[in-house]
Amino acid sequence: MVLNNVVLEIGTEEIPSRFLKDMIGPFERFAREDMEAARIPFQNLSVYATPRRIALLLRGVEEKQSDLVSTFKGPAWRTAFDVNGQPTRAAEGFAKSRGVSIEQLVAMEVDGVQYASASVSEPGKRTMDVLPALFPELIRKMVFPKNMYWDDPTVRFARPIRWILAMADSEVIPFTYGDLESGNETSGHRFMGARRIAVSDAGRFIELLYDNYVILDQEKRRQKMISGIAALEKKLEGTVELDPELVDENLFLVEYPVPFAGAFSERYLEIPEQVLTTSMKKNQKYFAVRSKGGKLLPAFVGVSNNLATNMDVVREGNERVLRARLEDAAFFWAEDLRTPLRANGEKLKSIVYQEKLGSLYEKVMSTKGLALWLCAEMDMKDVAPLVDRAALLSKMDLVTNMVYEFPELQGVMGREYALRNGEDERVAQALYEQYLPRSAGDALPNDVVGALLGIAERMHIIVSCHKVGLEPTGSQDPYALRRAARCINEIIWGKAMDVNVARLVDESCRQLAVEDGTRDRVVQFLAQRLLMQVKEKDYPHELAALALSVTGERPLQVVRFLEVFSQLQGQRWFADLLTSAVRVHNILAKERGAALGAIDETLFEKDAERALLEEVTAVTPRVEDALSRADWDELARSLAELTPFVTNFFDDVLVVDPDERKRANRISLLWLCNSLFLKVGDLGMLKGV
Repeated sequence: MVLNNVVLEIGTEEIPSRFLKDMIGPFERFAREDMEAARIPFQNLSVYATPRRIALLLRGVEEKQSDLVSTFKGPAWRTAFDVNGQPTRAAEGFAKSRGVSIEQLVAMEVDGVQYASASVSEPGKRTMDVLPALFPELIRKMVFPKNMYWDDPTVRFARPIRWILAMADSEVIPFTYGDLESGNETSGHRFMGARRIAVSDAGRFIELLYDNYVILDQEKRRQKMISGIAALEKKLEGTVELDPELVDENLFLVEYPVPFAGAFSERYLEIPEQVLTTSMKKNQKYFAVRSKGGKLLPAFVGVSNNLATNMDVVREGNERVLRARLEDAAFFWAEDLRTPLRANGEKLKSIVYQEKLGSLYEKVMSTKGLALWLCAEMDMKDVAPLVDRAALLSKMDLVTNMVYEFPELQGVMGREYALRNGEDERVAQALYEQYLPRSAGDALPNDVVGALLGIAERMHIIVSCHKVGLEPTGSQDPYALRRAARCINEIIWGKAMDVNVARLVDESCRQLAVEDGTRDRVVQFLAQRLLMQVKEKDYPHELAALALSVTGERPLQVVRFLEVFSQLQGQRWFADLLTSAVRVHNILAKERGAALGAIDETLFEKDAERALLEEVTAVTPRVEDALSRADWDELARSLAELTPFVTNFFDDVLVVDPDERKRANRISLLWLCNSLFLKVGDLGMLKGV
């Protein structure tokens, strides 16, 4: 026998949409774990959420728990039973403690020793007797960014709970949560549905909600919303910009989505379009509409939670609200244009960047100095005047009215105001691109001016925060230093900029008067972030660590090294080289006390000895040259050429010769060989990769 449908619904006041999407996965996991821990098999489990309810639906739930069979280890068999097989007092005591008879004891082997054991079966309880205790604990496990309490301060939730429905088919699952008793009543849509709905069978729960204008399944709600928007696109003769985040936000703002279209005056199109789309998205949760050619149209699409008798009233109300928002934006735009961007510098001096790090103006000037140093270091002096100007203007837009109202438009407004002020287009674009990438996978700067400025600012932030003890700890990273380090590497790789990060750190430390100990912590921090990023590219840990040991100061060369050497690992010669490197290391580890002298060729007995010396002597300058030029293909070719000589040496020569002079001479030859290996790093760490 099974329970066909089990439902737990938590009815609430409107929960913020941003809470719901991230709640579904953990709640589903908790429910699965609790059901499995309670030994209650089920066929299907689903979690649904709307602004006013969170529901757990289970299908095909077994009517009773699975029986629990526990096996207990007792005394050693020879202690429990004598030589005649008769039970001893130890066996009788063990059997009594586990509630079994002597005849039920069986032998079990653990690590070669026979022990007496007892299997105790605990019959499963009725599911209906288990769920009343399981469901309240499941509700308590739900975690939100912010919780509230209302009547009982010990009961907390995202918003006050107003009802709880808990049913297994036609039977109520009784329990108390706070001052609420579970029952068989739910509530429909706040405006269009019945306030109280009696559910006679859990199998009809979703159907009854739908009849009362609640689409419980968020994916079906999404389909209805998207199909409604698609129908509006045909009427608008345009394309609705379906920002994924905005789609999800609207999805969890409504229980019954009703898309509608509205319009605004074309005169607002004179404002930069990102201002318009940001205002629509942030304040009103509207979707922008574009023409087939991609031009922004004076129209928008919203999603109502109410199927009004006259949707024109809904449209007009939303148009009126948006008009007020756009009027504000138009005012900010006009006011900001009255003051050239460059005139905002004095205002930055009164803004504290961080209490221990001075003003925002000081940060701008430090970043400017570091960016200009980087231009010279990278031999990009031709763009230095552009970088100089972009760095000076980089934060001027932060004190504008528009950015104060819409902080997410920093950089965007800097670009727009700079263009209106007649600044060079590359300077204006750099004011926007200095913030790219904003996150993993985001677009990179198109122009090197923005890339240089972005690298310099992020490095300044990393070094200055380490200077005053604000480096990340555990999961805490309030100044986003990990993201800054990631972005530096992403820019370097995406723009193929061979930046020596260690030298950049040194210059930043010099400008900020940072102590050597802090400098070392910064370098270690950047190396850890770089190692993690290259491992995300699916390179083995050992190979990634080798790359960092060879050229870790230059992130671009780390990736290029890995691209070459990852292709070598399936080749026979490379495997032979690694084996030889390990043998050389192991032999020398045992000979550390031996006196090392010059290599005496007159003591050579085998051609393999002389050949190895000649090859190491010839290859060493080529390896050094390849390393200095970061020519990883040439380095690989040089190592490939060396490999057979090392292999032949070990095949033909007995290193530990009875003659002490010959032995010392061969050890010296291996030291020479090992010194060449170490120029490339500890190759032995790749053995077995």
